Amino acid sequence: MRRGGVPEATVGRLPLYLRALTALHDQGITSISSEELASRSGVRSTQLRKDLSHLGSYGVRGVGYDVELLAAQIAQELGLTQEWPVVIVGMGNLGRALAAYGGFSGRGFRIVALVDDDPEVVGTVVEGLTVTTLGDLATTGPTVAIGVITTPAPAAQAVANELVAMGVRSLLNFAPGHLVLPDGVDVRGVDLATELQILAFHEQRRLLAVSTHDPLSREADTEAIG
Repeated sequence: MRRGGVPEATVGRLPLYLRALTALHDQGITSISSEELASRSGVRSTQLRKDLSHLGSYGVRGVGYDVELLAAQIAQELGLTQEWPVVIVGMGNLGRALAAYGGFSGRGFRIVALVDDDPEVVGTVVEGLTVTTLGDLATTGPTVAIGVITTPAPAAQAVANELVAMGVRSLLNFAPGHLVLPDGVDVRGVDLATELQILAFHEQRRLLAVSTHDPLSREADTEAIG
């Protein structure tokens, strides 16, 4: 259970609801039923209603949820009523792609610093920001609330340690591997290779299912064995 009484699993689904509500608002839709919102969010309607009950939002029978009001409630719960300053550490291809992504500013985040340890990269300008080092960030850089780590795996732990030493307590880690950090530091890991491996598993299961139910495939397998 998360501080404030909202379960962690619910917190993980709130961004899905907010994304769907934002799209509805952009389309000029002012109200939506729990069934429709659940469908757009990829969850069951019973789960959605339970999640939103933790926010004190129950909708109106026969009308549903007010799109703008519910979006505001979720944004407040997620802490998105202000802009959070973010640093990206690692100016490789992924780090540069994230720095160039324009979707952060509209969702409560602002990239305030870019960091690398390559002397040929430090001092260059990427997306309007001058790349600095972690040491300079700690002494003369802007205040940072969230750190994004896009370094190679061997450097990730040391980078995380330095960010924590600066007072950063929220980290998004794109580097493979597990980070060992003090209590009170929140880490979200994004391992693209792991996600692809999970998709490969499901793709293999589908192929095996097709082979099992396809007489021609079974006949070909039998001939190959014979």
